[in-house]
Amino acid sequence: MSTNKNAEPSFNQAVQLYFEKAAAIKKDSYPEGLLEQIREANSVYRMHFPIKLGDKYEVIEAYRVQHSHHKLPCKGGIRYSIHVNQDEVTALASLMTYKCAIVDVPFGGAKGGIKIDARKYDEYQLERITRRYTTELIKKNFIGPSIDVPAPDYGTGGREMAWIVDTYVTFNPNNIDAYGCVTGKPVQQSGIRGRVEATGRGVFFGTREAVSNAEDMAALGLTTGIEGKSVVIQGLGNVGFHSARIFAENGAILTGLSEYEGTIVDESGKGFDIHDVMRHRKETGSILNYPNAKSLDRNAVLELECDILIPAAIESVIHLGNANNVKAKIIAEAANGPVTPGAHQILVDNGIMVIPDVYLNAGGVTVSYFEWVKNLSHVRFGRMDKRLRQNARNKMINVIEAATGKTIDSSSRQFADEGPSEVDIVRSGLEETMISAYRDIHKVWRENEAVKDLRTAAFVVAIEKIAASYMGLGIFP
Repeated sequence: MSTNKNAEPSFNQAVQLYFEKAAAIKKDSYPEGLLEQIREANSVYRMHFPIKLGDKYEVIEAYRVQHSHHKLPCKGGIRYSIHVNQDEVTALASLMTYKCAIVDVPFGGAKGGIKIDARKYDEYQLERITRRYTTELIKKNFIGPSIDVPAPDYGTGGREMAWIVDTYVTFNPNNIDAYGCVTGKPVQQSGIRGRVEATGRGVFFGTREAVSNAEDMAALGLTTGIEGKSVVIQGLGNVGFHSARIFAENGAILTGLSEYEGTIVDESGKGFDIHDVMRHRKETGSILNYPNAKSLDRNAVLELECDILIPAAIESVIHLGNANNVKAKIIAEAANGPVTPGAHQILVDNGIMVIPDVYLNAGGVTVSYFEWVKNLSHVRFGRMDKRLRQNARNKMINVIEAATGKTIDSSSRQFADEGPSEVDIVRSGLEETMISAYRDIHKVWRENEAVKDLRTAAFVVAIEKIAASYMGLGIFP
């Protein structure tokens, strides 16, 4: 097999290949044309708009792709990157369609992007670009709480989402659901607690569920559970950082970390303290030369020996040229498309478990769904029944004390009395979502002889759920 990375398919072609592999398994189950409808992007909006920056004008290139309208609204992030192009945005939109279906979030997939290097603009300039992009979406009816709901992605965050919602509200002052036009907003602007960490926490929940299966772990020469497993993480942005933090809090050992400046490998035997590593990076501008760590090239992180490798940066980092050098036993895809189709087959043939992106990084859209529901209901989670549950628990404690003749100490009573906060409810919902979705995928993987890996199983699950939606609408017999 060729080891030329450039010979591999584009990102969008790669997603299509994964889809076609699963579709071939299901082709005799559905009427003609249905699988083609699921595969194709429904709407592609490519735009150019001028922005005056200083004493000159700059023409900005941007996109919004709505891949599927089988459920509304459409849902997907907006990224700011100089590498944004139609192929990439279309690929990400299609992944969102399948991702939402897998985790039972009732959205069609979408994605947006602005082709800029955000580091070259000041805050005021970025705000102007963001507001103009939003205006273009409003003019073409490509945004709205019942139409298309963007979210943060690479290069964007709560700040940009706040600008978007403010612009939308300006154009739609009488829409009482206007704040549902975008998710990932700051909590103070009708956001939801737990959204910032959601993708990383979802990566943890999904991986934890995967490593809980004794038979699967025995095949990899591993024990069950997260505790004690060596974890390597590529990329320490929002997703990578929170993944690292949560894995470490649950007993994993962070043995390797990387950012664009390079890779560090733990030599202390204790694993990295992610908070201290980030402090070192803030002070020095780099993770390199961290105490008791070996510094290596940034790509070396992908070839370190470990139990779990988490690529959490960009697409296509594991490809035909390096797939045979991967020594991890499990690859947990936190990024979108970090493994190319050719590399994926090599990894599977080499006995490596790949937990696919189309499932594993769905934590972000899951909690975005919770935020959207909160915005439409106009009430925070827990407000209606927190005290009701609290009173019920107190009554139960009183009954137990009366029946046993023993008094429960004040600290235990206070713990029981507190009840779940909004973030507790959000995390619980995310945990349930990731566990249930993995079990759907695993069942298809283990019960269908034609399905050889988790990625194909995930796409089969997505196809089945989307097809059911279309047929339920009466579009196909």
